[in-house]
Amino acid sequence: MLVSIIVPCYNQAQYLTEALESVWKQSYENWECIIVNDGSNDHTEQVAKLWQNKSDRFKYVYKENGGLSSARNSGLRIATGDYIQFLDADDSLSQGKLQGSIDIFKKYLSKNIQIVITNFRMFLENPLQSTDPYCHLSPDLFNLKSVLLKWETLFSIPIHCGLFDATLFKGFKFPEELKAKEDWIMWLYLFQKTELVYFLNQPMAYYRLNPNGMTSNANHMQENHIKAMVYIKDIIPNSDYIEFLIQELKLKHHENTKLKTSIHNYQNSKTYKWAKKIKETAFIKFLFKVLKKTK
Repeated sequence: MLVSIIVPCYNQAQYLTEALESVWKQSYENWECIIVNDGSNDHTEQVAKLWQNKSDRFKYVYKENGGLSSARNSGLRIATGDYIQFLDADDSLSQGKLQGSIDIFKKYLSKNIQIVITNFRMFLENPLQSTDPYCHLSPDLFNLKSVLLKWETLFSIPIHCGLFDATLFKGFKFPEELKAKEDWIMWLYLFQKTELVYFLNQPMAYYRLNPNGMTSNANHMQENHIKAMVYIKDIIPNSDYIEFLIQELKLKHHENTKLKTSIHNYQNSKTYKWAKKIKETAFIKFLFKVLKKTK
């Protein structure tokens, strides 16, 4: 059973070697690794070609910059594997990630498992010096309703935690207009198609805490959250979408209430009243100076 590992990279050459090293060290050897250079202007191409020269299991693709979704779609188009493994250029896999997941597929062949999700850990520079994950993953969360209503408020699933039956991606494209939240759309699409999921509760994926990553930009993430809502409508049942919209409105109302309370508390605080008094006194003094000059 061939596994297609899709590694998009845009100006992350400094991390790419480590990601590809984790592919090279996989105990399961029947894989192809598709490195998609998304129009990088750093030395991504040189790094990718070094690995391509090392083994013909590494495939290299260059494309004009189109974003993460576009790069992943390019990889999906040429993937020939029975299973799909995504790996962002700044992340890493444990040595047994593929083998452990493939073993589950084989063990539960009669149950037609289509997705194996492993647990994960986080790291800054070295995957061997990792910390606990930012959320708690459990099998009761791996369903359409949870991914729709609890995504990022309770949990999210790093995309490289999954190993996927390649047939699930027939007819699917990552939305290229989105510059974030595209993984959320993917999980919703997949859980709409199947809930035949097995959770391997071992940390086999490593997620880099990258301070320069797009997830650290709150405005960027919020903008794409709103855009993603358009795509969600076409994926899920209408009743679920209405429930989702109601929850979104409740969350916004709650945020507005908190903001109003914070403003009210500040305006009634001694600090605000003191600052307001100083400002008013300064304005009166300024007004007197103006009046004197006009006499």
